[in-house]
Amino acid sequence: MKKWSTAFLLLTLVLVLAACGSKPQETSQGSSDTSSKGSATTETTTEPVKLVVGATAVPHAEILNFIKPKLKEEGVDLEVKEFTDYVLPNTQLFEKQLDANFFQHQPYLDDQNKKNNFNLVSVVGVHVEPFGAYSKKYKTKDEIPNGAKVAIPNDATNGGRALLLLAKNGLITLKDGVGINATVKDIASNPKNLQFKELEAAMLPRVLDEVDLALINTNYALEAKLVPTKDALFIEDKESPYTNILVARPDNKDSEAIQKLAKALTSPDVKKFIEDKYQGSIVPAF
Repeated sequence: MKKWSTAFLLLTLVLVLAACGSKPQETSQGSSDTSSKGSATTETTTEPVKLVVGATAVPHAEILNFIKPKLKEEGVDLEVKEFTDYVLPNTQLFEKQLDANFFQHQPYLDDQNKKNNFNLVSVVGVHVEPFGAYSKKYKTKDEIPNGAKVAIPNDATNGGRALLLLAKNGLITLKDGVGINATVKDIASNPKNLQFKELEAAMLPRVLDEVDLALINTNYALEAKLVPTKDALFIEDKESPYTNILVARPDNKDSEAIQKLAKALTSPDVKKFIEDKYQGSIVPAF
């Protein structure tokens, strides 16, 4: 009898231990499932990379806003910060308040780097904005009278650009070799005795009523509802070297987000957008 009791107890103990031994295996499997689910959740809720890009309103901000949805799909949350001047976008980029900017051409960037000890760099060229001369008083350059008041940008590169355009159209001549660095002091001949007024570029459309001729950057002309290909008395041709560029810093220019932005800005979709929307007033550079 004792033998049967002992055998029964041993059998019971074996069954209990077997049952207990199976529980950790179930728990381990459950833990593995939870871990796997957690990993999947993390992958699908990855936060997009935010890029803050400074731009003038037309056309730069318009182009950037056009590509926002595409960049969103690629994990880049693009915030466009609009500026009305050409100074603050570079200052804020250098101070890391911006991740990039899009409003200027290479000669202007070179000048600003030199003057302010910046080290900003071009990432990619996007488009050309042919520079034009506008008047509310005259329809052709031949009508411009002696002593006419002519407004040009007061920054070094765009001022030189305006003078080069005037020289190309026979209104003045410049000293040999001055190129884009020309100033009013470099005018060699001025047969019509034009009177020059140097103003901040953004101000030029506002003084059209007060002057006989104003040489205006295309972005500001468009903001003022001027159509360069129709309203300009004369304008740069498509061979203009002043390509507008995406600009960043040396520390972030090669980052994945900046490179995605650069690729989007030079995509076939953007090329078509520029050609359809601006009808030749702005020309793709890629």
